[in-house]
Amino acid sequence: MTTVAIYSLKGGVGKTTLAINLAWCAATMSARRTLLWDLDPQASATWLLGDGAAHDRAGALFARGVAPDKLIRATPFDRLDLLPADASLRDLNHLLRALDKKRRLRKLIAELGDHDTVILDCPPGLTETAEQVVRAADLLVVPVVPSAFSQQAFAMLDRAFGGQVPMLPVHMMVDRRRALHIEAVERHPDWPVIPMASAVENATAQRLPTGVAQPRSPAAAAFAQLWRTIEQLRT
Repeated sequence: MTTVAIYSLKGGVGKTTLAINLAWCAATMSARRTLLWDLDPQASATWLLGDGAAHDRAGALFARGVAPDKLIRATPFDRLDLLPADASLRDLNHLLRALDKKRRLRKLIAELGDHDTVILDCPPGLTETAEQVVRAADLLVVPVVPSAFSQQAFAMLDRAFGGQVPMLPVHMMVDRRRALHIEAVERHPDWPVIPMASAVENATAQRLPTGVAQPRSPAAAAFAQLWRTIEQLRT
C-alpha cells in the first residue's frame, strides 16, 4: 500500500481538487483499489464524492478505536472508495495530542490492507495532524499557487519537514496570461503544473472528477500527467 498525502500549510490552494483527481486517476488509470481519506473537517471531498450527509463519526476512528472499514463508503467510480470527513474532526489536533500516540494515523492506515493506494486530503496548518501525516505518508504532494504567500508557506513546510518524507511540489492554478505566474513556473520548471481552468470549476459544480466531466480538457491531461509522475516516484 502507498500513502500519498495532499498537504499544504495554506488553505485555498487546491488541495481537495488535487486529492479527488489523483484518487480518480489512481483508480481509473492504474486500476488500483484506491481510498480517498478526507481528514479535513470542511469535508469538501466528502461532499463531492459522498452522499453529502453529515454523519459525525469521523472522529471516532481516532477517539474510540472504531475500525476504518466500518466507515468506508463506495463512490460512483470503480475501485475508488471514500473515508468521509465531518465536523467531528474539528478537534482532531487536540485529540491527537491528548492520545499522545505519535503514529496513530499510520496505524490506522495499516488496517486498510485491501487498498493499494491511500490518498489523504489533509487540513491546512502546521499542526499535530500534519506531524501525524508526515509520519504516515510515503509522499507529500504540495500544491503551491503562484503567489508570494503560498511560496513562503512551501518554504516554511520544507524547513519543517524536509528530509523526513519525499515532497512533490505542484504549481497549482497557473494562469499563463499572468507574468507573475510565468515567472513562478520558470523558477521551478521541474515542478508539475496544473492550470487555472474553467473545466475544473465546472467539474466541481457537477460533483465529478475533471477526467469524468471534462475528459479532453488540458486540466484533465495535467492531472493525468501528475499521476504518472507520482507512479514513477513509487518505482
